[in-house]
Amino acid sequence: MANNEQHAASYYAASARLSVQYPSLEGDEVADVCVVGGGLTGVNTALELAERGLSVVLLEGRRIGWGASGRNGGQLIRGIGHDVSGFSRYVGEDGIKLIKQAGVDSVALVANRIAKYEINCDLRWGFCELANTPAQYEAFRSELDELSSLNYPHQTYLVDASRIREVVASDLYAGGMVDMGSGHLHPLDLVQGEAKAANKLGVSIYERSPVVSIEHGSTVSVRTARGSVRARYLVLGCNAHLDDLEPKLTGKVLPAGSYVIATEPLPQAVAERLIPKNMALCDQKVGLDYYRLTADRRLLFGGACHYSGRDPKDIGAYMRPKMLKVFPELARFSIDYEWGGTIGITANRFPQVGLLEKHPNVFYAQGYSGHGLNVTHWTAKLLAEVISRESRRGFDVFRSIPHLTFPGGKALRSPLLALGMLWYKLRETIG
Repeated sequence: MANNEQHAASYYAASARLSVQYPSLEGDEVADVCVVGGGLTGVNTALELAERGLSVVLLEGRRIGWGASGRNGGQLIRGIGHDVSGFSRYVGEDGIKLIKQAGVDSVALVANRIAKYEINCDLRWGFCELANTPAQYEAFRSELDELSSLNYPHQTYLVDASRIREVVASDLYAGGMVDMGSGHLHPLDLVQGEAKAANKLGVSIYERSPVVSIEHGSTVSVRTARGSVRARYLVLGCNAHLDDLEPKLTGKVLPAGSYVIATEPLPQAVAERLIPKNMALCDQKVGLDYYRLTADRRLLFGGACHYSGRDPKDIGAYMRPKMLKVFPELARFSIDYEWGGTIGITANRFPQVGLLEKHPNVFYAQGYSGHGLNVTHWTAKLLAEVISRESRRGFDVFRSIPHLTFPGGKALRSPLLALGMLWYKLRETIG
């Protein structure tokens, strides 16, 4: 993973449509809200607040979309997290219904934002969730029933093992569940397009302006190396890159490495044979594989989430065998791009939304555990609603979910989780 101010050398950075660069903060600013973090969380919170008439300053330490927001697999998939039914004792059945509905509405929110601001980000509808075992395939029937109970408006259907090649040219899977209300897109184009829209609405955006200190009080003072922002409210949207800015939040998110490769452009006949309906695809393994075609017919293949804190020395060499296991015929095609990034994992795989206990004018959202494309947009909406005093309902429900701090501190929490995940992978192999 690149550790500098420039975007990772990814397919997204090479093909991004916007080349807008924002200035660094020089001097002092005053606003209703200061947002720290120029990823999907921060940008969309700023945009939502600006749409409600509040003045906003957004500070990004590197570039807009520098982290996972601009490096991820580009899969726009319904859902907030893993199974949420166990949270009913904290939020009640009505709260569970709200969370499940949010998993659907959050995708619609992204689609509406793309349409409203005319963001060209290669949005394509269609997703297939792949079963690695017959038991996983049978579980899709319950998932279909749940979507029916939510009056899900999009086409969904099962594809058994005998028909799986209708969506993917591989014999690895026991079947799949197609969802035409999910899809895929170019994430860096999305977040940069949203930043452009926020800027047009009056949001002051500063890149290369890492925050060095925060002074709390009824007015928050946020300082960078060459300037400061005084604001009534502060939003922390740094996710896995919060570092030591707010230690109580940092300990609740585990930075985990995720890796992606992109082939050279494939002949049209090959691309259409591999993924006939141009869907996004994702399997059910603990160290899951996800893949799709890009707009210029590259096979983009990602996964292999690392909890150890150590990146592979050669991402291409590490990821290519995983891709060839699914698509052996891609052995004759080269890998043009390989990159990694850091995502924020929570202990319960549910996003964290709330405010600091001792500082009730400091809000945060983080820990999307691989569901960031849609969930960031939803948490941004919740934050804007509560800050603008429009509504507290969704914010209070999400805030009511308790979150554990990872044990072991900064030095040990990654190795401890890596050991735990190894156990689950061994169980998966044995099973």
